[in-house]
Amino acid sequence: MGGDEGPALDRELPDAVRQRVVAAASALLGSLPPSEIPPQLRRIALFAPTRRARSGAAMIMDALETDVLLRHRTGEAMSGTLPELAAGVRVGNPGPDADPVEVAALAYLLRPDGWPAVVEVVAERLERRATEEAEARRGLTADRLVEQLSALRAGARDEIAALRGELDAARAENTRLRQRLGAAREEARVARGTVEAAEARSRAAQSDGATAAEAELRRLRGRLTELELALEASRRSAREGRATESMRTRLLVDTLVDAAQGLRRELALPPLHTRPADLVAGSAAPLSAPGSRGRDTDDPQLLEQLLAVPQVHLVVDGYNVTKSGYGELPLERQRGRLVTALGSLVARTQAEVTCVFDGADVGGPVGTAAARGVRVRFSPAGVTADDVIRELVRAEPPGRPVVVVTNDQEILRDVRLFDAWTAGSQALLRMLGGR
Repeated sequence: MGGDEGPALDRELPDAVRQRVVAAASALLGSLPPSEIPPQLRRIALFAPTRRARSGAAMIMDALETDVLLRHRTGEAMSGTLPELAAGVRVGNPGPDADPVEVAALAYLLRPDGWPAVVEVVAERLERRATEEAEARRGLTADRLVEQLSALRAGARDEIAALRGELDAARAENTRLRQRLGAAREEARVARGTVEAAEARSRAAQSDGATAAEAELRRLRGRLTELELALEASRRSAREGRATESMRTRLLVDTLVDAAQGLRRELALPPLHTRPADLVAGSAAPLSAPGSRGRDTDDPQLLEQLLAVPQVHLVVDGYNVTKSGYGELPLERQRGRLVTALGSLVARTQAEVTCVFDGADVGGPVGTAAARGVRVRFSPAGVTADDVIRELVRAEPPGRPVVVVTNDQEILRDVRLFDAWTAGSQALLRMLGGR
């Protein structure tokens, strides 16, 4: 069994043709005596046909390429199952309706005159078919995604409108409860004045009218007790109203987050390799931009929930936090302790975290090693950490959730112009377990 010479392919066999050739040879190996099987294929000949084709595909193709007798036998075996097609391939006229994969496989095995051209034509035909099918699938997918996106947007608008209506109703109810509370307080103040006046008259009375005054005093005291109970009930109603408003606001936020996550899955958006904070070089420009006021929280539990929002960016005023929590430590240990704790926070919440320290406090290159997932920035010479924080917030696209942690009221006022959430240093320290 030796190799033959003749025209060769200028390209590899298409995958479908290769699989058909391997399947034909694999079926033949199971019917040959061991002495007629090429030595390199005797081990895989013991396998079942399907396993032979799967595990020994490369070895079978190598043997077919070099062993003329094996290739001839495989071609004859395949011709026995497709006699008319094999006859057409031998004379160069397989017919217009023939399966191109079968035609190319027979041409490769039988190798009539001009067989490389037959395989080349089939390969080009298969490539065109694959391209057309891929384009058709892309068109269908794009149309489906556009329809789903339109439906999601319409549903989100309706849901947001409904939630805003509920939020307005809750605010109106809260206003009404506050008014009732104010009225109850005023009535209680007047009642206390009346009681005090009655007590004064009771002490001054030394005649038979003293008994009546004491009865009036008891009545007024009972009235005062009733008013105080009403005041407490009004306060409790006001607290419940605020809790309802907070719950509805939280529901609105959760709804928007779920809608954004579903939209990202539908659009199959690729992962980001560069974040806006990576583009901030450290220098700061004057801060000027109109916008609505941001929101603040000093509740560690709410801060934990904010950091669970997808794609949230936490910006930390480093020394402001460390000096609030463990200012007795040297600066290097303050930095290391905070960055390590933030690394644990990243592992738990998957939030993007940037910690900014004032470079003027270190006076030169520093060796603070950032924990995994924590971006550490030192302000350059002549620039404060406050300006770097403002620049980081301004670099974020509108709509992205950003949380800034500091006790510096000037920074808090500026970043709220860009709709950033704000939290005090103590809230972060309590969440990290540092205080």
